[in-house]
Amino acid sequence: MKLVTKLGFGLAVTSFIVFIGCSQAQPTYSEESLGLRKVDLYSESSVIPDKTEYNETAPSTGGKTLDRAFQDAPPMIPHSVDGMLPITVDNNQCVGCHAPEVAPSLGALPYPQSHMINFRPDTSLAADGKITKNGKEIDNTSSEKLADVSIKKLTSLSGARFNCSQCHAPQSKGQLVENTFQPDYTTKDGAKKSDWSGSKLTEGLDTLLDK
Repeated sequence: MKLVTKLGFGLAVTSFIVFIGCSQAQPTYSEESLGLRKVDLYSESSVIPDKTEYNETAPSTGGKTLDRAFQDAPPMIPHSVDGMLPITVDNNQCVGCHAPEVAPSLGALPYPQSHMINFRPDTSLAADGKITKNGKEIDNTSSEKLADVSIKKLTSLSGARFNCSQCHAPQSKGQLVENTFQPDYTTKDGAKKSDWSGSKLTEGLDTLLDK
């Protein structure tokens, strides 16, 4: 009898929860309003997206510097890149203006010191499976410590940074989905300048710290 009573009580509670859930139903949306544009998803004939329109300002005449998306974010390109892309091993017009030794005289933003550092350790794998990095044998990548991080200063642009368009891109003037993100810069001039250098190059590498 007690078992029957418990089962009955359980069913009553379940029914009550279902009833409450149904009474607080969330608003529904039709398939025609699911997209970001809030238009009929099955008919694109009347949908005209904003035209992609890049800045036509020539690099040599300068342009308004765009605020960085967040602290130390790669700066976006404020001028035209017509005839400059794609970047190839034989043609990189970006460095002609943004190399530190010429950028100030041209009013261009010089690429930072972090672009003249080789972060790639000399790594080799022996036939017996032993891994050597910068002449030091390690068990595997999980056994690396902060002292094993490779930071070699160079006198010119690092090859890993040569393809500028991997991180830097021109920005279209068209209106896209509203972006309400507000960056919280950690330095006073973080919107215009990178502060990623010196000891900050290894900040955040908590997994490599000796316990």
